[in-house]
Amino acid sequence: MGLQMDAAELAKFLDQVFPQVRGEFLVEALEEEKILMRLCVQDKHLRPGGTVSGPSMFALADCAAYAMTLARIGEQALAVTTGCSMDFMRKPAAGSDLLATCSLLKLGRTLAVCDILIHSVGMQAPVARASMTYSIPPNRSV
Repeated sequence: MGLQMDAAELAKFLDQVFPQVRGEFLVEALEEEKILMRLCVQDKHLRPGGTVSGPSMFALADCAAYAMTLARIGEQALAVTTGCSMDFMRKPAAGSDLLATCSLLKLGRTLAVCDILIHSVGMQAPVARASMTYSIPPNRSV
């Protein structure tokens, strides 16, 4: 099936359907089964101690899986998260953006399964890992 949206089309669509986070999540690179997304870390993403909060890392993983799914199925705003497992492995670097590498493991008629690895810019070791499952709306061609 291949990509149904390129990086620019995907970014535009995300801005339209989620204007409340415009500019926070950026598509850095897009391939047929992989996407690289950036969380532009701001003060609102930090918890006491100056580290990026768990909910912000979850949002990045979720957004990356959503974007990867949409890139393959097209403009289906009602694709929704149905499952998530997330491991927080180490403290993110202070004052650095986060990068999520999301790999599409399976794309079926009703579900998409993704694996996401999150790094702080400038850190080699991952700070978090997630597995996300998305439900795909009915009435789309495969």
